[in-house]
Amino acid sequence: MQKLGLSQTLSQKLSPQQIQFIKLLQVPTAELEARIEEELETNPALEEGKEENSDDLPEEEYEETDYENDEINVEDYLRDDDFSGYKMQGDGSAFEEREMPIATSSSLPEQLLSQLGFLGLDERQTSIGTQLIGSIENDGYIRRDLEAIINDLAFSMNIETSLEEVEAILSKIQNFDPPGIAARNLQECLLLQLKRKEDKEEIHLAIRILSDCFEEFTKKHYQKIMKKLGVEEEELFKLAVDHIIKLNPKPGSSGAGMVKNQYLLPDYILTNNNGKLELTLNSKNAPDLRISHSYSEMFKAYDKSDKKDSKLKETVSFVKQKLDAAKWFIDAIKQRQQTLLNTMQAIIKYQYDFFLSGDESKLRPMILKDIALEINMDISTVSRVANSKSIQTEFGLYPLKYFFSEGIATDSGEDVSSREVKHSLKELIGGEDKKRPLSDDKLEKLLKAKGYNIARRTVAKYREQLNIPVARLRKEL
Repeated sequence: MQKLGLSQTLSQKLSPQQIQFIKLLQVPTAELEARIEEELETNPALEEGKEENSDDLPEEEYEETDYENDEINVEDYLRDDDFSGYKMQGDGSAFEEREMPIATSSSLPEQLLSQLGFLGLDERQTSIGTQLIGSIENDGYIRRDLEAIINDLAFSMNIETSLEEVEAILSKIQNFDPPGIAARNLQECLLLQLKRKEDKEEIHLAIRILSDCFEEFTKKHYQKIMKKLGVEEEELFKLAVDHIIKLNPKPGSSGAGMVKNQYLLPDYILTNNNGKLELTLNSKNAPDLRISHSYSEMFKAYDKSDKKDSKLKETVSFVKQKLDAAKWFIDAIKQRQQTLLNTMQAIIKYQYDFFLSGDESKLRPMILKDIALEINMDISTVSRVANSKSIQTEFGLYPLKYFFSEGIATDSGEDVSSREVKHSLKELIGGEDKKRPLSDDKLEKLLKAKGYNIARRTVAKYREQLNIPVARLRKEL
Protein backbone atom coordinates (compact mmCIF):
# COMPACT_ATOMS: atom_id res chain seq x y z
CA MET A 1 0.00 0.00 0.00
CA GLN A 2 1.39 3.37 -1.04
CA LYS A 3 2.09 5.78 1.78
CA LEU A 4 1.96 9.52 1.46
CA GLY A 5 4.07 11.79 3.58
CA LEU A 6 5.40 15.31 3.79
CA SER A 7 9.06 16.21 4.05
CA GLN A 8 10.63 19.60 4.53
CA THR A 9 13.99 20.45 2.99
CA LEU A 10 16.09 23.58 3.08
CA SER A 11 18.00 24.52 -0.06
CA GLN A 12 19.81 27.61 -1.21
CA LYS A 13 19.34 29.05 -4.67
CA LEU A 14 21.31 31.85 -6.26
CA SER A 15 19.44 34.75 -7.79
CA PRO A 16 20.27 35.83 -11.37
CA GLN A 17 22.08 38.86 -9.94
CA GLN A 18 24.25 36.68 -7.69
CA ILE A 19 25.13 34.38 -10.59
CA GLN A 20 26.07 37.40 -12.71
CA PHE A 21 28.27 38.77 -9.91
CA ILE A 22 30.05 35.40 -9.45
CA LYS A 23 30.77 35.16 -13.17
CA LEU A 24 32.08 38.73 -13.33
CA LEU A 25 34.23 38.19 -10.23
CA GLN A 26 36.14 35.38 -11.96
CA VAL A 27 36.81 37.42 -15.11
CA PRO A 28 40.43 38.70 -15.16
CA THR A 29 41.06 42.36 -15.92
CA ALA A 30 42.34 41.60 -19.43
CA GLU A 31 38.97 40.05 -20.35
CA LEU A 32 36.65 42.42 -18.45
CA GLU A 33 36.62 45.00 -21.24
CA ALA A 34 35.43 42.39 -23.75
CA ARG A 35 32.72 41.25 -21.33
CA ILE A 36 31.47 44.84 -20.92
CA GLU A 37 31.49 45.37 -24.69
CA GLU A 38 29.39 42.24 -25.07
CA GLU A 39 26.83 43.56 -22.57
CA LEU A 40 26.75 46.97 -24.28
CA GLU A 41 26.02 45.32 -27.62
CA THR A 42 23.18 43.16 -26.32
CA ASN A 43 21.50 45.70 -24.02
CA PRO A 44 20.59 49.09 -25.55
CA ALA A 45 19.56 50.37 -22.10
CA LEU A 46 23.22 50.30 -21.03
CA GLU A 47 25.60 53.00 -22.21
CA GLU A 48 29.26 53.81 -21.78
CA GLY A 49 30.21 57.30 -20.63
CA LYS A 50 29.83 59.74 -17.77
CA GLU A 51 26.40 60.99 -16.81
CA GLU A 52 26.13 64.70 -17.60
CA ASN A 53 22.63 65.28 -16.22
CA SER A 54 21.55 63.72 -12.93
CA ASP A 55 17.94 64.99 -13.04
CA ASP A 56 16.57 61.70 -14.33
CA LEU A 57 18.62 59.35 -12.22
CA PRO A 58 17.30 57.24 -9.32
CA GLU A 59 18.29 58.25 -5.83
CA GLU A 60 17.65 55.19 -3.68
CA GLU A 61 19.26 51.82 -4.07
CA TYR A 62 17.61 49.78 -6.79
CA GLU A 63 15.60 46.76 -5.76
CA GLU A 64 14.55 43.87 -7.97
CA THR A 65 11.09 44.37 -9.51
CA ASP A 66 8.56 41.80 -10.65
CA TYR A 67 8.36 41.40 -14.42
CA GLU A 68 4.84 40.02 -14.13
CA ASN A 69 3.48 43.04 -12.26
CA ASP A 70 0.91 44.81 -14.49
CA GLU A 71 1.56 48.23 -13.04
CA ILE A 72 5.03 49.63 -13.66
CA ASN A 73 6.27 52.11 -11.08
CA VAL A 74 7.68 54.81 -13.31
CA GLU A 75 9.05 56.71 -10.34
CA ASP A 76 11.56 53.88 -9.74
CA TYR A 77 13.27 54.92 -12.95
CA LEU A 78 12.91 58.69 -12.64
CA ARG A 79 14.43 59.19 -9.18
CA ASP A 80 18.10 60.01 -8.71
CA ASP A 81 20.32 57.08 -7.96
CA ASP A 82 24.02 56.30 -8.11
CA PHE A 83 23.67 53.78 -10.93
CA SER A 84 23.31 56.00 -13.96
CA GLY A 85 26.28 58.26 -13.42
CA TYR A 86 28.29 55.46 -11.91
CA LYS A 87 32.07 55.84 -12.04
CA MET A 88 34.21 53.18 -10.40
CA GLN A 89 37.08 53.92 -8.03
CA GLY A 90 40.77 53.49 -8.72
CA ASP A 91 41.88 55.35 -11.79
CA GLY A 92 45.19 53.49 -12.19
CA SER A 93 46.35 56.21 -14.54
CA ALA A 94 49.50 54.35 -15.51
CA PHE A 95 47.29 51.89 -17.42
CA GLU A 96 44.64 54.37 -18.57
CA GLU A 97 45.20 54.41 -22.33
CA ARG A 98 47.41 51.37 -22.72
CA GLU A 99 46.20 48.69 -25.09
CA MET A 100 46.47 45.02 -24.21
CA PRO A 101 49.22 43.39 -26.32
CA ILE A 102 47.98 40.28 -28.10
CA ALA A 103 50.25 37.30 -28.66
CA THR A 104 50.63 36.22 -32.27
CA SER A 105 52.00 32.81 -32.94
CA SER A 106 52.07 29.80 -35.19
CA SER A 107 51.54 26.45 -33.52
CA LEU A 108 54.16 23.72 -33.45
CA PRO A 109 52.32 21.56 -36.06
CA GLU A 110 52.03 24.61 -38.35
CA GLN A 111 55.77 25.27 -38.06
CA LEU A 112 56.58 21.63 -38.81
CA LEU A 113 54.20 21.45 -41.78
CA SER A 114 55.79 24.61 -43.15
CA GLN A 115 59.22 22.96 -42.95
CA LEU A 116 57.82 19.80 -44.54
CA GLY A 117 56.84 21.88 -47.58
CA PHE A 118 60.49 22.76 -48.24
CA LEU A 119 61.59 19.11 -48.62
CA GLY A 120 60.24 18.75 -52.16
CA LEU A 121 58.43 15.48 -51.41
CA ASP A 122 55.83 13.98 -53.72
CA GLU A 123 52.15 13.85 -52.74
CA ARG A 124 52.40 10.36 -51.20
CA GLN A 125 55.45 11.19 -49.09
CA THR A 126 53.89 14.49 -48.00
CA SER A 127 50.80 12.59 -46.78
CA ILE A 128 53.02 10.25 -44.74
CA GLY A 129 54.95 13.20 -43.31
CA THR A 130 51.69 15.00 -42.43
CA GLN A 131 50.46 11.88 -40.63
CA LEU A 132 53.70 11.68 -38.64
CA ILE A 133 53.54 15.37 -37.69
CA GLY A 134 49.93 14.88 -36.58
CA SER A 135 51.13 12.12 -34.24
CA ILE A 136 53.59 14.43 -32.44
CA GLU A 137 52.44 15.19 -28.89
CA ASN A 138 52.61 18.57 -27.16
CA ASP A 139 56.04 17.88 -25.64
CA GLY A 140 57.49 17.06 -29.07
CA TYR A 141 57.54 13.25 -28.94
CA ILE A 142 55.99 10.58 -31.17
CA ARG A 143 54.90 7.86 -28.77
CA ARG A 144 52.58 5.98 -31.11
CA ASP A 145 54.04 2.82 -32.55
CA LEU A 146 55.03 3.31 -36.20
CA GLU A 147 53.11 0.16 -37.13
CA ALA A 148 49.94 1.82 -35.80
CA ILE A 149 50.66 4.92 -37.92
CA ILE A 150 51.11 2.66 -40.97
CA ASN A 151 47.69 1.12 -40.28
CA ASP A 152 46.16 4.61 -39.99
CA LEU A 153 47.60 5.54 -43.39
CA ALA A 154 46.15 2.38 -44.94
CA PHE A 155 42.65 2.74 -43.48
CA SER A 156 42.13 6.51 -43.51
CA MET A 157 44.14 7.59 -46.58
CA ASN A 158 44.41 4.35 -48.59
CA ILE A 159 48.20 4.59 -48.58
CA GLU A 160 50.10 1.31 -48.44
CA THR A 161 53.59 1.86 -47.04
CA SER A 162 56.39 0.07 -45.23
CA LEU A 163 58.20 0.60 -41.96
CA GLU A 164 61.37 1.49 -43.87
CA GLU A 165 59.64 4.25 -45.86
CA VAL A 166 57.98 5.72 -42.77
CA GLU A 167 61.27 5.69 -40.83
CA ALA A 168 63.03 7.40 -43.74
CA ILE A 169 60.52 10.27 -43.74
CA LEU A 170 60.58 10.39 -39.91
CA SER A 171 64.35 10.88 -40.00
CA LYS A 172 63.83 13.92 -42.26
CA ILE A 173 61.29 15.38 -39.81
CA GLN A 174 63.72 14.78 -36.95
CA ASN A 175 66.04 17.25 -38.67
CA PHE A 176 63.43 20.00 -38.37
CA ASP A 177 63.49 22.77 -35.78
CA PRO A 178 63.23 22.71 -32.82
CA PRO A 179 66.10 20.22 -32.34
CA GLY A 180 65.02 16.88 -30.88
CA ILE A 181 61.52 17.06 -32.36
CA ALA A 182 59.67 13.83 -33.32
CA ALA A 183 61.88 11.64 -31.09
CA ARG A 184 60.34 8.40 -29.85
CA ASN A 185 61.97 8.50 -26.42
CA LEU A 186 64.21 10.70 -24.28
CA GLN A 187 67.41 8.97 -25.34
CA GLU A 188 66.69 9.55 -29.04
CA CYS A 189 65.63 13.15 -28.32
CA LEU A 190 68.94 14.01 -26.62
CA LEU A 191 71.01 12.23 -29.27
CA LEU A 192 69.24 14.14 -32.05
CA GLN A 193 70.23 17.40 -30.39
CA LEU A 194 73.84 16.36 -29.81
CA LYS A 195 74.32 15.32 -33.43
CA ARG A 196 73.61 18.89 -34.50
CA LYS A 197 76.34 20.33 -32.32
CA GLU A 198 79.88 21.28 -33.32
CA ASP A 199 82.27 18.42 -34.06
CA LYS A 200 84.25 18.33 -30.80
CA GLU A 201 85.78 15.60 -28.70
CA GLU A 202 83.45 16.20 -25.74
CA ILE A 203 80.41 16.01 -28.07
CA HIS A 204 81.56 12.64 -29.40
CA LEU A 205 81.97 11.45 -25.81
CA ALA A 206 78.51 12.77 -24.88
CA ILE A 207 77.01 10.78 -27.77
CA ARG A 208 78.81 7.64 -26.56
CA ILE A 209 77.55 8.20 -23.01
CA LEU A 210 73.93 8.40 -24.16
CA SER A 211 74.24 5.62 -26.74
CA ASP A 212 76.03 3.05 -24.57
CA CYS A 213 75.38 4.07 -20.95
CA PHE A 214 71.99 5.82 -20.93
CA GLU A 215 70.61 3.91 -17.94
CA GLU A 216 73.73 4.51 -15.87
CA PHE A 217 73.63 8.21 -16.84
CA THR A 218 70.04 8.63 -15.62
CA LYS A 219 71.19 7.27 -12.24
CA LYS A 220 74.34 9.44 -12.25
CA HIS A 221 76.67 6.47 -11.88
CA TYR A 222 79.52 8.48 -13.37
CA GLN A 223 82.43 6.37 -12.17
CA LYS A 224 80.82 3.28 -13.65
CA ILE A 225 80.36 5.07 -17.00
CA MET A 226 83.97 6.26 -17.10
CA LYS A 227 85.19 2.76 -16.42
CA LYS A 228 82.89 1.19 -19.02
CA LEU A 229 83.89 3.68 -21.72
CA GLY A 230 87.55 3.71 -20.73
CA VAL A 231 87.59 7.47 -20.08
CA GLU A 232 90.56 8.62 -18.02
CA GLU A 233 90.30 12.42 -18.40
CA GLU A 234 87.86 13.58 -15.72
CA GLU A 235 87.74 17.13 -17.13
CA LEU A 236 86.75 15.87 -20.59
CA PHE A 237 84.04 13.67 -19.04
CA LYS A 238 82.70 16.63 -17.08
CA LEU A 239 82.50 18.74 -20.25
CA ALA A 240 80.54 15.96 -21.99
CA VAL A 241 78.10 15.68 -19.07
CA ASP A 242 77.64 19.47 -19.02
CA HIS A 243 76.63 19.38 -22.69
CA ILE A 244 74.05 16.65 -22.00
CA ILE A 245 72.39 18.31 -19.02
CA LYS A 246 71.95 21.54 -21.01
CA LEU A 247 69.86 19.76 -23.68
CA ASN A 248 66.09 20.24 -23.89
CA PRO A 249 64.15 17.12 -22.77
CA LYS A 250 60.85 18.60 -24.07
CA PRO A 251 61.50 20.09 -27.51
CA GLY A 252 57.77 20.70 -28.07
CA SER A 253 57.85 23.43 -25.46
CA SER A 254 60.34 25.37 -27.56
CA GLY A 255 58.05 25.23 -30.58
CA ALA A 256 56.57 28.54 -29.51
CA GLY A 257 59.75 30.30 -30.52
CA MET A 258 57.79 32.47 -32.94
CA VAL A 259 55.38 33.66 -30.26
CA LYS A 260 55.74 37.32 -29.37
CA ASN A 261 55.74 38.31 -25.75
CA GLN A 262 52.32 38.82 -24.19
CA TYR A 263 52.41 41.09 -21.20
CA LEU A 264 50.38 40.19 -18.15
CA LEU A 265 47.89 42.80 -17.07
CA PRO A 266 47.70 43.15 -13.26
CA ASP A 267 44.35 43.58 -11.52
CA TYR A 268 45.87 45.72 -8.75
CA ILE A 269 48.71 48.22 -8.52
CA LEU A 270 50.42 48.62 -5.14
CA THR A 271 52.79 51.55 -4.56
CA ASN A 272 54.92 52.41 -1.56
CA ASN A 273 54.59 56.14 -0.90
CA ASN A 274 57.23 56.90 1.75
CA GLY A 275 56.38 53.81 3.78
CA LYS A 276 52.63 54.08 3.18
CA LEU A 277 51.18 51.33 0.97
CA GLU A 278 48.61 52.60 -1.51
CA LEU A 279 46.36 50.19 -3.42
CA THR A 280 44.47 50.98 -6.62
CA LEU A 281 42.55 48.85 -9.07
CA ASN A 282 43.71 48.77 -12.66
CA SER A 283 41.75 51.39 -14.61
CA LYS A 284 40.29 48.68 -16.86
CA ASN A 285 38.29 47.62 -13.80
CA ALA A 286 36.77 51.11 -13.70
CA PRO A 287 34.54 51.81 -16.71
CA ASP A 288 32.00 54.65 -16.91
CA LEU A 289 28.58 53.01 -17.24
CA ARG A 290 25.16 54.59 -17.19
CA ILE A 291 21.51 53.98 -17.95
CA SER A 292 20.39 55.16 -21.39
CA HIS A 293 18.64 58.57 -21.37
CA SER A 294 16.38 57.54 -24.24
CA TYR A 295 15.08 54.60 -22.23
CA SER A 296 14.33 56.92 -19.31
CA GLU A 297 12.47 59.17 -21.72
CA MET A 298 10.31 56.22 -22.75
CA PHE A 299 9.21 55.86 -19.16
CA LYS A 300 8.44 59.56 -18.95
CA ALA A 301 6.27 59.25 -22.05
CA TYR A 302 4.48 56.27 -20.52
CA ASP A 303 3.83 58.20 -17.32
CA LYS A 304 2.06 60.94 -19.30
CA SER A 305 0.16 58.61 -21.64
CA ASP A 306 -2.90 56.40 -21.41
CA LYS A 307 -1.72 53.42 -19.36
CA LYS A 308 -4.45 51.27 -20.86
CA ASP A 309 -2.80 51.24 -24.28
CA SER A 310 -1.79 47.56 -24.62
CA LYS A 311 0.85 48.14 -27.31
CA LEU A 312 2.56 50.86 -25.30
CA LYS A 313 2.36 48.62 -22.24
CA GLU A 314 4.17 45.79 -24.11
CA THR A 315 6.85 48.21 -25.26
CA VAL A 316 7.42 49.57 -21.79
CA SER A 317 7.53 46.04 -20.37
CA PHE A 318 10.39 45.28 -22.78
CA VAL A 319 12.13 48.55 -21.89
CA LYS A 320 11.71 47.76 -18.21
CA GLN A 321 13.41 44.38 -18.62
CA LYS A 322 16.35 46.01 -20.37
CA LEU A 323 16.61 48.66 -17.64
CA ASP A 324 16.54 45.96 -14.97
CA ALA A 325 19.31 44.04 -16.74
CA ALA A 326 21.40 47.20 -17.14
CA LYS A 327 21.05 48.14 -13.49
CA TRP A 328 21.88 44.60 -12.38
CA PHE A 329 25.00 44.63 -14.56
CA ILE A 330 26.20 47.98 -13.20
CA ASP A 331 25.51 46.74 -9.68
CA ALA A 332 27.48 43.53 -10.34
CA ILE A 333 30.42 45.55 -11.68
CA LYS A 334 30.29 47.79 -8.62
CA GLN A 335 30.09 44.80 -6.28
CA ARG A 336 32.97 43.14 -8.16
CA GLN A 337 35.17 46.18 -7.64
CA GLN A 338 34.36 46.43 -3.94
CA THR A 339 34.99 42.71 -3.39
CA LEU A 340 38.33 42.92 -5.21
CA LEU A 341 39.40 45.88 -3.08
CA ASN A 342 38.22 44.34 0.20
CA THR A 343 39.98 41.05 -0.52
CA MET A 344 43.28 42.66 -1.53
CA GLN A 345 43.25 45.09 1.39
CA ALA A 346 42.79 42.16 3.77
CA ILE A 347 45.70 40.30 2.14
CA ILE A 348 47.93 43.38 2.40
CA LYS A 349 47.00 43.78 6.05
CA TYR A 350 47.85 40.13 6.70
CA GLN A 351 51.13 40.19 4.73
CA TYR A 352 52.07 43.83 5.43
CA ASP A 353 55.74 43.12 6.23
CA PHE A 354 56.22 41.32 2.92
CA PHE A 355 54.67 44.12 0.86
CA LEU A 356 56.96 46.63 2.55
CA SER A 357 60.19 44.70 2.00
CA GLY A 358 59.55 42.02 -0.65
CA ASP A 359 61.31 39.54 1.67
CA GLU A 360 59.80 36.04 1.22
CA SER A 361 60.72 35.10 4.77
CA LYS A 362 58.29 37.78 5.99
CA LEU A 363 55.29 35.95 4.52
CA ARG A 364 52.94 34.69 7.24
CA PRO A 365 50.93 31.47 7.06
CA MET A 366 47.59 32.41 5.50
CA ILE A 367 44.69 30.34 4.22
CA LEU A 368 41.51 31.31 2.37
CA LYS A 369 39.49 31.09 5.58
CA ASP A 370 41.63 33.80 7.23
CA ILE A 371 40.72 36.32 4.52
CA ALA A 372 37.09 35.16 4.32
CA LEU A 373 36.67 35.83 8.04
CA GLU A 374 38.40 39.20 7.74
CA ILE A 375 36.07 40.49 4.99
CA ASN A 376 33.02 38.53 6.17
CA MET A 377 32.52 36.69 2.89
CA ASP A 378 32.35 33.06 1.81
CA ILE A 379 35.58 31.11 1.26
CA SER A 380 34.48 30.31 -2.31
CA THR A 381 34.34 34.05 -3.09
CA VAL A 382 37.89 34.59 -1.82
CA SER A 383 39.00 31.54 -3.80
CA ARG A 384 37.58 32.99 -7.02
CA VAL A 385 39.52 36.21 -6.48
CA ALA A 386 42.76 34.48 -5.43
CA ASN A 387 42.78 32.05 -8.36
CA SER A 388 42.29 34.58 -11.15
CA LYS A 389 43.86 37.88 -10.05
CA SER A 390 47.37 39.35 -9.76
CA ILE A 391 49.00 42.42 -8.22
CA GLN A 392 51.83 44.64 -9.48
CA THR A 393 54.27 45.58 -6.71
CA GLU A 394 57.70 47.21 -6.61
CA PHE A 395 59.14 43.70 -6.37
CA GLY A 396 57.33 42.25 -9.37
CA LEU A 397 53.99 40.86 -10.48
CA TYR A 398 52.48 38.23 -8.16
CA PRO A 399 49.37 36.03 -8.51
CA LEU A 400 47.24 36.38 -5.38
CA LYS A 401 47.44 32.66 -4.67
CA TYR A 402 51.18 33.18 -4.10
CA PHE A 403 50.41 34.73 -0.70
CA PHE A 404 48.44 31.73 0.61
CA SER A 405 50.31 28.94 2.37
CA GLU A 406 49.96 26.54 5.26
CA GLY A 407 51.71 27.02 8.60
CA ILE A 408 54.63 25.11 10.14
CA ALA A 409 55.24 25.11 13.89
CA THR A 410 58.60 26.33 15.23
CA ASP A 411 60.45 25.59 18.46
CA SER A 412 59.15 28.87 19.87
CA GLY A 413 55.56 27.71 19.34
CA GLU A 414 54.87 30.20 16.54
CA ASP A 415 53.63 29.33 13.07
CA VAL A 416 55.69 30.26 10.02
CA SER A 417 54.68 30.09 6.37
CA SER A 418 55.49 26.91 4.48
CA ARG A 419 56.91 29.25 1.84
CA GLU A 420 59.50 30.43 4.38
CA VAL A 421 60.44 26.79 5.05
CA LYS A 422 60.73 26.13 1.31
CA HIS A 423 62.95 29.20 0.99
CA SER A 424 65.27 27.83 3.72
CA LEU A 425 65.21 24.39 2.09
CA LYS A 426 66.18 25.89 -1.25
CA GLU A 427 69.06 27.81 0.37
CA LEU A 428 70.36 24.66 2.08
CA ILE A 429 70.34 22.71 -1.18
CA GLY A 430 71.84 25.64 -3.09
CA GLY A 431 74.76 25.80 -0.66
CA GLU A 432 75.43 22.05 -0.42
CA ASP A 433 78.57 20.30 -1.63
CA LYS A 434 77.44 18.94 -5.00
CA LYS A 435 79.87 16.06 -4.72
CA ARG A 436 78.09 15.03 -1.49
CA PRO A 437 74.53 16.39 -1.79
CA LEU A 438 72.33 16.45 1.31
CA SER A 439 69.82 13.64 1.78
CA ASP A 440 66.25 14.35 2.93
CA ASP A 441 67.16 13.00 6.39
CA LYS A 442 70.08 15.42 6.63
CA LEU A 443 67.91 18.29 5.37
CA GLU A 444 65.31 17.46 8.02
CA LYS A 445 67.95 17.72 10.76
CA LEU A 446 69.31 21.02 9.39
CA LEU A 447 65.81 22.53 9.21
CA LYS A 448 65.07 21.41 12.75
CA ALA A 449 68.32 23.05 13.82
CA LYS A 450 66.88 26.28 12.38
CA GLY A 451 63.79 25.81 14.54
CA TYR A 452 61.39 24.29 11.99
CA ASN A 453 59.56 21.24 13.32
CA ILE A 454 59.26 19.33 10.08
CA ALA A 455 59.11 15.62 9.20
CA ARG A 456 61.29 13.97 6.55
CA ARG A 457 58.28 13.19 4.34
CA THR A 458 57.37 16.91 4.43
CA VAL A 459 60.92 17.77 3.37
CA ALA A 460 60.51 15.38 0.43
CA LYS A 461 57.13 16.93 -0.46
CA TYR A 462 58.49 20.49 -0.40
CA ARG A 463 61.57 19.44 -2.39
CA GLU A 464 59.35 17.92 -5.08
CA GLN A 465 57.16 21.04 -5.15
CA LEU A 466 60.34 23.05 -5.79
CA ASN A 467 61.20 20.65 -8.67
CA ILE A 468 64.45 19.67 -6.94
CA PRO A 469 65.55 16.05 -7.55
CA VAL A 470 66.70 13.63 -4.86
CA ALA A 471 70.28 13.83 -3.56
CA ARG A 472 71.57 11.07 -5.84
CA LEU A 473 70.44 12.97 -8.95
CA ARG A 474 71.94 16.25 -7.69
CA LYS A 475 75.40 14.75 -7.47
CA GLU A 476 78.05 16.34 -9.67
CA LEU A 477 81.62 15.42 -10.49
